[in-house]
Amino acid sequence: MTTHAAEGVVMSAARSLEREAAEDIFFGQVVLIWARWFLIAAGSLFFLWTAHESTQLAFGVLPIVGLMAINFYLHGRYFLERPSNAVQITTASVLDVGLIAAIIVLWHSDTGVGTGFESPFFIFFYPVLLAFAFVMPRRLTVLYTATVVVIYVAACLPDVVHSIPNAKELAVRLVTLVAMGGLGTFYWRIQRDRRHTPGDA
Repeated sequence: MTTHAAEGVVMSAARSLEREAAEDIFFGQVVLIWARWFLIAAGSLFFLWTAHESTQLAFGVLPIVGLMAINFYLHGRYFLERPSNAVQITTASVLDVGLIAAIIVLWHSDTGVGTGFESPFFIFFYPVLLAFAFVMPRRLTVLYTATVVVIYVAACLPDVVHSIPNAKELAVRLVTLVAMGGLGTFYWRIQRDRRHTPGDA
């Protein structure tokens, strides 16, 4: 009887953790959705401001269209009360990083917007990274943050290998990216702890 009771407690705790994870994703995915809409709006303004040729504008619109397609799908599921699961959210977030990296590597204009290290579009990593950290567990956030850092370093590497000032500036950017992921996952942990604190509002 004692063994069965212990197994019941373990199973109940496991179900509780699974339920908490599902609730985190259900209530938190709207943060990711609106972060992506912000990214789409900001990207559209950047492209409209810096593009001077129709072909250049068309090229810049492609990643925006990709982000919109992802977000319409996820937002539609949310409105239909068929929220996305962790795999779908993680996949969409990885695609976000891939599209932002492609913009950093490929987009340039005559107004002084360069590629790689010179690209200002690295700032798009921040809302995506912070929103992901708000929603997903710490292990996934650490892996996601590391992926963002590695991809961004790879995009900037040709411009920083022979330039100490650029390397220092890149180090500062990487620290802020890691800090963004850390702050997000710290907030996620605080919210989890509050659920387990009796009498906490």
